[in-house]
Amino acid sequence: MRVLGFMTGTSLDAVDMAVLETEGEAITAFGPAGERRLSEATRDLMLEATNQALAWPRGAPEPAIFAEAARAGAEEHFSAAREFLAANGLAWSDIDLIGMHGQTVLHERPRDGVVGRTIQLGDAALLARRTGVPVAHDFRGADVAAGGEGAPLAPIYHLARARASGLETPLAVLNIGGVANITFIARDGEIAAFDTGPGNGMIDLLVQARGAGRFDDQGRYASVGRVNEGVLAGLLGHPYFQAPPPKSLDRFDFSLEPLEACELEDAAATLVAFMAEAVRLGFEMLGEAPREIVVCGGGRHNPRIMQALAERLPAPVKAAEDHGWRGDAIEAEAFAYLAARCARGLPISFPKTTGVRWPMSGGVIVKP
Repeated sequence: MRVLGFMTGTSLDAVDMAVLETEGEAITAFGPAGERRLSEATRDLMLEATNQALAWPRGAPEPAIFAEAARAGAEEHFSAAREFLAANGLAWSDIDLIGMHGQTVLHERPRDGVVGRTIQLGDAALLARRTGVPVAHDFRGADVAAGGEGAPLAPIYHLARARASGLETPLAVLNIGGVANITFIARDGEIAAFDTGPGNGMIDLLVQARGAGRFDDQGRYASVGRVNEGVLAGLLGHPYFQAPPPKSLDRFDFSLEPLEACELEDAAATLVAFMAEAVRLGFEMLGEAPREIVVCGGGRHNPRIMQALAERLPAPVKAAEDHGWRGDAIEAEAFAYLAARCARGLPISFPKTTGVRWPMSGGVIVKP
């Protein structure tokens, strides 16, 4: 089946889109991929929804802004995909299924026997009506309800993508989005995964808080800063790093407060070191080094991040493009793949990826 996958990351910069042909196991063809920047109005609405989500007490009514933001997100997806499909000679009738992740505004891992909470905003029913195509969504809900972390979900796709490329195992895929996460593929094809710590998210928040832009473009701040070793040690003292995997994070789980006394450049350099050292600690927890580490996500565009990873990690670090992967489209591809698995009732989360007790299918399909 031909599936269109969508992803909007916590950076709130764009709608990513990718088309795959797959039945949820092997990938038979890679269709086009692209992105369209989010409108300022939708971005602002999602930011306010995120702020309200962070202040939303358990058991209280859902903030009214969630429904408004979900509708705006669906319209944004529709407009982006309409242009994308037309530019690539495709119509909605050429698409069998859509996978929409939605915009994450809240992610809380389970703690002390209390199930987690995870909110991804996107009105799937509206998108199905607008496109005339069934939409798979809510990929994390069933896993979280069953006591799982609800993240990361891309590992089963990383396995399929590595097989499609004929890559040798053991292999690791490192995604650096707002949060960084590892997928480890063992020699026998078994997968393990977890969030290692912050990715770009804290750096983005730092730069935005200092009025210096939306992100550290090409690492220009971090590249001239000096790591504050005392602050770095304090950040690494967070109990998350002692917790065994699988485990997951929200990009707001770590505070920028320890960096307030640092100049912007030094703070950015310290956060790059924090991200890379957290990844290194993650590989230590795995207890086995991969042949190589394939890096995808926005972080691979930051030369300082790639340098820090190469200096610290136990295997050669390669950008996704080194293997012909579309590094900016991996997550959109992943949700196309997960949508196909949802349609067939195949598992998308596993004990060693989200901590759920048994392999679980997930996602809900809404028909037009």
